[in-house]
Amino acid sequence: MSGLTLQSTITFSDGKKVPALGFGALNQPDAKSTILEALKVGYRQIDGAQMYENEEACGAAIRESGIPREDIFATSKIASGHRGHGHDNVTKGVDESLAKWGLTYLDLFLIHDPLDKALRLESYKALLDAQAAGKIKSVGVSNYGVKHLEEIKKAGYPLPVVNQIELHPFLQQREIAAYCKANNIIIQAYCPIIRGASHPNIDALAKKYNKDPAQVLIRWSLQKGYIPLPKSATPSRILSNTKVYDFELTDEDIASLDELEQNKPCSWNPVNVD
Repeated sequence: MSGLTLQSTITFSDGKKVPALGFGALNQPDAKSTILEALKVGYRQIDGAQMYENEEACGAAIRESGIPREDIFATSKIASGHRGHGHDNVTKGVDESLAKWGLTYLDLFLIHDPLDKALRLESYKALLDAQAAGKIKSVGVSNYGVKHLEEIKKAGYPLPVVNQIELHPFLQQREIAAYCKANNIIIQAYCPIIRGASHPNIDALAKKYNKDPAQVLIRWSLQKGYIPLPKSATPSRILSNTKVYDFELTDEDIASLDELEQNKPCSWNPVNVD
């Protein structure tokens, strides 16, 4: 993907546009200050979640930034566990999230994981209903494998616009990625910089382009057509992770990173649950 800039967007299957680079909001207590820093340096997509207990911080940062609401793409996720899935719980959860963000709508709402087999479809339908009610603009999922996405399709529901999964050269999720591409589902890649892990191939490309390994990994994700969601609590890193538009990896560079597949997650990655 040549010609990318920090202002570049990707169009979802529902016609909505999303910035091609996002910022993963941290858990409290660092969330607000880091989001403000991210917005200051040019990020316009903020990825929060009920599970991370950072929704209030996300909303406060958006308000304090002075940036018009319509210029910021805000994402949250329905949590599992004590918050519960199911139509009523998800409907209530969306309303609670909107109150915590202090917003009248969220641009994207995801089911955080596919762990609750009995209530997955019911929970997904609740998000579709919230979309119809104007509370959320787009509906997506996270950590879904092919069988979970097929479950939605077989139920006759529209497929999600996004599947947010752990994805980087050590864990390329090729079967899921191929399915998403074939079905016009955009992949958002969390842990795109592998939590600081590296490899001689990555280091060689960093040296070649006078970049750091994180920048090479973010660029790889962008050129693959994914939306990387890097996190950082360090202002210099928050800025440097945006400096990925003045170089382009060659086909040979991409191949050298593609060969690093190890099926090795650095996070929870529940894409294979029943």
